[in-house]
Amino acid sequence: MNPAAAVAQGPVLRDIHVPPPPDWWPPAPGWWLLALLVLALVVLATYKIIQIHKTRRMRRAVLGELERCIAAAPHGVELAAALSQFLRRMTLRDARDAVALHGDAWLAHLDGRVGGEEFRRGAGRVLLDAPFRREAEVDDAALIALVRRWTRTALQAGVHHA
Repeated sequence: MNPAAAVAQGPVLRDIHVPPPPDWWPPAPGWWLLALLVLALVVLATYKIIQIHKTRRMRRAVLGELERCIAAAPHGVELAAALSQFLRRMTLRDARDAVALHGDAWLAHLDGRVGGEEFRRGAGRVLLDAPFRREAEVDDAALIALVRRWTRTALQAGVHHA
């Protein structure tokens, strides 16, 4: 090819040169942010799952202890004494100063947890003196139901942080 003809046709151009595709490493900053966000969510979810598991395990343990108290002292004065001790132990975990209460103040504290006056004026009134007597009139079913309801309410309210 002669140089005069080359100038008339224009410069000789090479074909389009495409750059190589970008490497996968290192990722762009947006991918780093996404990875950190996913990692934070995984850590948070793991923490929540562990907390839920601990709460359920503690709840099962407390309810199991209540059922063992009921089974060990199935009726009468023994039942009232066992449930009274159970309620004192439950209260010791979250309100240490309330454990020292006695009489109507103790029953008012128990009523404050579930609302109403079933401890001061209902089946729970027997907890004041029945544990210290040889014989007493105890409505076993009503007392058991009241203590179960008190325990479930206390656990649902998050009273006990074991």
